[in-house]
Amino acid sequence: MTTNSKTKPLRAIGLMSGTSLDGVDAAWVQTDGETISGFGPAATLLYEESLRADLRQILNIAPALAADDPLLRTVTQKLTREHALAVAVLGVAADVIGFHGQTILHAPDAYRTWQIGDAALLSHITRLPVVHDFRSADVAAGGQGAPLVPLFHAALAKEMEKPLLIVNIGGVANATWLGPSGEILACDTGPGNGPLDDLAQQHLGQPYDKNGTLAASGRVDHARLAMLLAHPFFALPAPKSLDRLSFSSLIDQATAGLAPPDAAATLAAFICTAIARTPWPEPPKQVLITGGGRHNATLMAGLAARFAVPVHPVEAVGWNGDALEAQCFAFLAVRSVRGLPLSLPSTTGVKAPQSGGQLYGRIL
Repeated sequence: MTTNSKTKPLRAIGLMSGTSLDGVDAAWVQTDGETISGFGPAATLLYEESLRADLRQILNIAPALAADDPLLRTVTQKLTREHALAVAVLGVAADVIGFHGQTILHAPDAYRTWQIGDAALLSHITRLPVVHDFRSADVAAGGQGAPLVPLFHAALAKEMEKPLLIVNIGGVANATWLGPSGEILACDTGPGNGPLDDLAQQHLGQPYDKNGTLAASGRVDHARLAMLLAHPFFALPAPKSLDRLSFSSLIDQATAGLAPPDAAATLAAFICTAIARTPWPEPPKQVLITGGGRHNATLMAGLAARFAVPVHPVEAVGWNGDALEAQCFAFLAVRSVRGLPLSLPSTTGVKAPQSGGQLYGRIL
């Protein structure tokens, strides 16, 4: 896209709706796309259950879904208006919005990634220019299209001791490894909260396993755990990425017949083991956890038991784990406007550093 020659920092609002389908996070940052010169307010707007249910339905049928499907059109409008409301809740002035949208399909090996959301409608409601469609250019260029947070992590952790591992546990779990000589490596590590959330919804009637209580009350079935870890994804080198539903059929098979607490305990062990087994050039000196998974005491204990170094939520170093991904898309929106790369060969497997995003509107 066209590079903006201005170098002064821009005020950006980032919006992120993750694969956990719980709601939209909004956050304000001031940045030139390379350094972050200010943080502002952040907020989370939880979706109503009806919208969450519609999104789950769309996820299940996305591979066969037509772009003009009536349900898709209705849900896209509702989703976009929720994002506009999140911008209004922040109540701060901004120059640009970074609008990730809701991923409903991620199949980079088939050169497909699909995030729904209406950038024109969002711009119309908020009266702000909107950067959207962050992943398509990377996927079209042969990259995995994910994860996109590593460059933001590197900017945040510029002065921190390396090697450092930053793990985001959302619906899918991903990790960024920052090396002592400026290296940035990343990949999805495996499922995150997604299957645990589905289990809690099915057996508890709750959107997630609060504090990991259900998993803590069960026992790990090690034979089923071994079945899950034998998936060929774990033999692939980084970079690599997943769709939220990539493991669904295997997880259904591995948890069939288990009591809900044992199924949850086995899934929690699966998530933690997949994260800890992901190979990096050097062991990290510290592991920082962000995303909703850091609130799950069972996952945090499982990670602490599997790493020989300290494992902390990102709040331990002064970051806001509830806002981090939204802050990231504010940062990436400014990078997009400036024509800077959003992904690297070492983060998504793309052949060369890749810019991306589409700008709707004009930045004044």
